Amino acid sequence: MAIVEKVIDAEPQHVFAVLADGWTYSDWVVGTVHVRDVDHDWPRVGTQLHHKAGPWPFSLEDSSTVLACEPPHKLVIKAGLWPAGEAIVVFTLEPVGDGATRVRIGEDFAAGPLRWVRNKLNDLVLHQRNKETLSRLCDIAVRQKADQREPR
Repeated sequence: MAIVEKVIDAEPQHVFAVLADGWTYSDWVVGTVHVRDVDHDWPRVGTQLHHKAGPWPFSLEDSSTVLACEPPHKLVIKAGLWPAGEAIVVFTLEPVGDGATRVRIGEDFAAGPLRWVRNKLNDLVLHQRNKETLSRLCDIAVRQKADQREPR
């Protein structure tokens, strides 16, 4: 399992708000290029977001499903990318310091061919991908927090 963490200068509810907006998924999840649809009650358990991943013209359409949701502390998603397989992705958010959040992403292949080709190179690629994913999530959460503080 690849585990990556980052401290974000935003409260857990600000970070979770980004996770709870399925339409932003392709903005911060590395490899997702387009969100096609999001179930109305996302991220309630069982709801889905429908996405495309990978470069055109090879992009694949699939869906990701919420397995567990405990706002603003935990979100577990089964991310599909068939025929390559699917992964279980666990986001945990822990308040730290004054107004900051430690966000941890744990990801592991759960089904399909990717589950059977685990090796150090795959772990390294997944680790680097999730570091960039957290960096993007951080940028969005901090920007949204700042936008809420500015007078309109």
